Amino acid sequence: MPECDSVGMIVVGGSSSRRLAEDLAKELGVGLLQATSNRFPDGESYIRLETEKLDKEVVIVQNTHPDDMLVELLLLQDAAWRLGSENITNVIPYFGYARQDKLFNVGEAVSAQVMAEHIEMKADKVVTVDIHTDGVLDWFKRAKGVNVHATKCIGSFFTNGGIDLVLAPDKGAAERAREVAEILGSDWDHLVKTRLSGTEVKIAPKRLDVKGRNVLIVDDIISTGGTIEAATMQLRSLGAKRVIAACTHGLFTMGALDRLRKCCDKVISTNTIESEASGISVAPAIARAI
Repeated sequence: MPECDSVGMIVVGGSSSRRLAEDLAKELGVGLLQATSNRFPDGESYIRLETEKLDKEVVIVQNTHPDDMLVELLLLQDAAWRLGSENITNVIPYFGYARQDKLFNVGEAVSAQVMAEHIEMKADKVVTVDIHTDGVLDWFKRAKGVNVHATKCIGSFFTNGGIDLVLAPDKGAAERAREVAEILGSDWDHLVKTRLSGTEVKIAPKRLDVKGRNVLIVDDIISTGGTIEAATMQLRSLGAKRVIAACTHGLFTMGALDRLRKCCDKVISTNTIESEASGISVAPAIARAI
């Protein structure tokens, strides 16, 4: 069993984020330890860090989505603590349960608060990426919460890619489009929906013409992909030359990735949720925060 160097920092990769953990370790110039992860016959998680001790700063990279990944994160924290870790930083690329950050109806649980309270029991710092709302970090009372944005990583990826217009799917995401556009030196705008009749809706940029342009639609999350799919079809009808969809968190539920690939010229996400579409690494942004 190898013994980790007792000085400095080490990155521990959980099963949800092995590639990102590897990228982050390289970015930071530190060691990497990929956790052993298995399942017992009854479905419970088994986690092991195969080293003699961890008397240093440990950076655990692991999502809290879906539920079994949350359990794994808690077990990874405990394993690192029992090995003598002096300081634990949790990098949570995709923070599950962040959308329920307040009571919407009587009798509900505030899931974001529940997650924060349990995670910070053995965490000194928590780093998230494009979390649903920054206010979720306020639930961390003991651990320091830091949220980083993926816009620089997305913008850098498309540098020299011929993008001349960056679009947000709605007004609320316009700032994200603006930041990416500034990196690319391109125009930016956001999409608006105009109801033409009881059954017909037009989706188009608020200010700018898309005819003959290479368009990049950027969003924080693509889940079912319905909005991006509808927007892409409308943009093509308006004369867009190419339409590319990019996001931070690619959930791609209900066959969204296959459907989007049929209408978009390219669909790409960051590696906060690792899939065949996750071609942009957010390791540089996370490393700066650490």
